[in-house]
Amino acid sequence: MQTSQIRSTRREHPLDVVERLAAANEWAFERDDRDEVQVTVAGAWTDYQVAFSWLPDLETLHIGCAFDLKVPLRRRADTLELIAIANEQLWLGHFDLWTSEGVVMFRHALLLTGGAHPTTAQCESLMSNALIACERYYQAFQFVVWAGKNAREAINALMLETRGEA
Repeated sequence: MQTSQIRSTRREHPLDVVERLAAANEWAFERDDRDEVQVTVAGAWTDYQVAFSWLPDLETLHIGCAFDLKVPLRRRADTLELIAIANEQLWLGHFDLWTSEGVVMFRHALLLTGGAHPTTAQCESLMSNALIACERYYQAFQFVVWAGKNAREAINALMLETRGEA
């Protein structure tokens, strides 16, 4: 059987759950398209643009979390190396560099085959994991892009352990 022949009926659109989650957390969100919701979430270092997309042919809820950081061509090799190092440390999701736009993005997906419906807890977990990963590595990307550090230096700077009090 071809996957295109599998069709499930759903009692509600999976993105309706995401909209309720965003509203409950008082996050700014916009749904310009039936299959995509854009959410803005403030982090400790920057605001994150989070896109939830419903991919009906794959029965998958995709999350993409980007931050305001354009990677210039001269810093792309080090940025890709940093992405590889960061991805080795992640259990869920991964970072990508969208080369056409020079944007670093965290991506993950929730497979909902057979008509499964996402729960609020699952959507919260998708959002939480994306934000935790972005918050953890944001400064390393800054070190590579703006401070000219190599990937290993950037990761090592994140892992510095502060001892004592000032």
